[in-house]
Amino acid sequence: MKKIYLFFTFSILVLTAGAQSSKTGIKVTDLLQIQNVGNIMLSPTEDFAIFSLRSVTDGDRKWEHSYKNQWYILRFDPEPHYRPLTSGQGGFGQPQISPDGKKILFTRSANGRSQLFIMHMDGGDPIQLTDFKYGASSPRWSPDGKKIVFSASFSFENYAVDSVVNPGLTLPDWSLEKPGFSDNSFLTQTTSNADPNGSMEEVRAYLLQNEKDRKAKVINKLRFQGERATTTGSSVSHLFVLDAEAKTEPIQLTTGYASYGGVQFIDNDHIWVSGRKPSTNNPERVQESAVYSIHLNTGEMTEVLRDENASIRLQAISPNGKTIVYSRTLIDTLVIPELHIVTRNGNQSKSVVLDLDRQASSVTFDPSGGQFYFTAQQNGGTVLYRYTLASDQLDKLSSEDVGINNFVVGENLLIYSQTDIHNPSELYIADRNRQNAQVISDFNSSWLEDRELVPVEKHSFTNEIGLEVEYWVMKPLHYEEGKKYPLLLQIHGGPASMWGPGVASMWHEYQYFAAQGYGIVYSNPRGSGGYGVEFLQGNYRDWGEGPARDVLTALDLTVAEGWADPDKLMVTGGSYAGYLTNWIISHDHRFLAASAQRGVYHLTTFYGEGNASSLVPRYFGGYPWEPEVRAILEEQSPYNYVHQVQTPFLIFHGEVDLRTGVIQSEMLYKSLKQLGKEVEYVRHPNGDHELTRSGDNRQRIDQMLRTYEFFERYVNSSESSK
Repeated sequence: MKKIYLFFTFSILVLTAGAQSSKTGIKVTDLLQIQNVGNIMLSPTEDFAIFSLRSVTDGDRKWEHSYKNQWYILRFDPEPHYRPLTSGQGGFGQPQISPDGKKILFTRSANGRSQLFIMHMDGGDPIQLTDFKYGASSPRWSPDGKKIVFSASFSFENYAVDSVVNPGLTLPDWSLEKPGFSDNSFLTQTTSNADPNGSMEEVRAYLLQNEKDRKAKVINKLRFQGERATTTGSSVSHLFVLDAEAKTEPIQLTTGYASYGGVQFIDNDHIWVSGRKPSTNNPERVQESAVYSIHLNTGEMTEVLRDENASIRLQAISPNGKTIVYSRTLIDTLVIPELHIVTRNGNQSKSVVLDLDRQASSVTFDPSGGQFYFTAQQNGGTVLYRYTLASDQLDKLSSEDVGINNFVVGENLLIYSQTDIHNPSELYIADRNRQNAQVISDFNSSWLEDRELVPVEKHSFTNEIGLEVEYWVMKPLHYEEGKKYPLLLQIHGGPASMWGPGVASMWHEYQYFAAQGYGIVYSNPRGSGGYGVEFLQGNYRDWGEGPARDVLTALDLTVAEGWADPDKLMVTGGSYAGYLTNWIISHDHRFLAASAQRGVYHLTTFYGEGNASSLVPRYFGGYPWEPEVRAILEEQSPYNYVHQVQTPFLIFHGEVDLRTGVIQSEMLYKSLKQLGKEVEYVRHPNGDHELTRSGDNRQRIDQMLRTYEFFERYVNSSESSK
């Protein structure tokens, strides 16, 4: 296989070399041309499918670009063909095809709230089904199409005083942890008698009015940090059932101060849902979850799946309701969730734990219920699997070289979106074995006809603790034997993320830097996902030295090939990889320049300011106030080696990034500046942790260009050329 792969790579190089005169490499603005296929749904009658397309469109001002989410309908007669189903200007979300294939149920904003609408496939205007005070979302059809279950969300303050959804006007039987109000009576407080000069009751009403007018944020909850802003109150999600044929009021199925979701119909009258276990503790402090059965006619709720010290998540139910697939994850442990399969046959039941050391997602049964399909990140790609219940056989349907990002399965066909080194996203159709596959879209292939792409070469090595580490190398566009090229070491975040040719998030950036004349090397060091639990736990209490050794070994082996200039090495990474970039340049001085984005630099500070702070106890076995753990956190914090940095350093952070928080990057920059180091700090206004993946498009281009420009200051300087 290795010889065949290398021949294939060589063939691509020959073909692309012959086309140099007519094609160009990937441009930075090609980021705006990438379109992504997702959310594929197949009609139960299998005469059509729908899917979404995420693209970028021009904004109202020069250089400004916004996202466009459009839905398409795919027909199969006489050949697969698709057309827009919506305009892409909003107003169509969370679609669900009816069991008879004649209608689409979806959400749309009405009077400022998300409501349910139905659109008939034979034409006509959408019909509004709900006008619910609190809105409606996440709709699901019953198998016979006669009922619709949906979700609505309430703040605790609204729920506590609304006698319609909370008939007994009950309060939580556990404390919301507001000092001095263990009975939670503050939830019923009103602002009707607000007076700053009045009695204590009137003063409290005045202070509450200030909160409502956003003059103050009062925080009592443990988990108050969102992705972009802090939150003060708590909310609850409840389920309702609606008659799909008659215009009747929704019937409430769940009550209380607990949330339920992930609805799966087991038959026309019963649903199974996931939710937190009942507890006398604040739900924010309870991580265990269970699965419940709810009777749609009586509202009776029964606990059906529960496990102490574990989170149980319902994944899928077979069409006949006989087979249940759920995941089980031990709380506060660094493990891969187990996938459990339970099949009932009369009074008999069979239980199987899937023998696959990877995390399964997107579990989907075929129409017969005899097989289910799922994807799992594995060795650089997102692999499609199929499990056959009768034989307990697990089949791998795709390779690690591609990413199967979304899929549906019918009686005789498989529809999926795919990422590979040649194309970030297209729609494919194949048989159920993923044979006879054909690409049926040209969302990206059309503009890629004028681009020359760089192939990727896969390698591996065994590290000092016996783990096989995979890495990938991309030579510069128009590579010539005998020349020396700058080499960019790219590091992934997570730390349990994974990169590879089948991962779409870095497709453009790799090709862009290769087109600028840079070689690229990226790897999946110890602690990465997609390689099993032993590999995942390889960086426990070791975020710095061990993973750094892995990525630097990949770099060394690439340099040893002879084409990379060892005096022109750069390194970059974001989030956890921002951490590792900082760690590396604090301990290794071979790099000409470095760039870190949205990183974690001081672990104790990260526990306080980041909403991903649960990584601290999960990876380091405790909390910063525990002496043993504190010592490890300080030893593992790259900030504490700031005085050792000699590499010119570019630091990025989004101003509203609360996943990692901005204080650490400020600390890092200020300290480096005080020490007289070569450092530049870039903040992106209104940018959050997802800026490079789904943020403002001008800022996405800005960050990539600034990184390239910063590297070029040193790559092409007279000093670096000596």
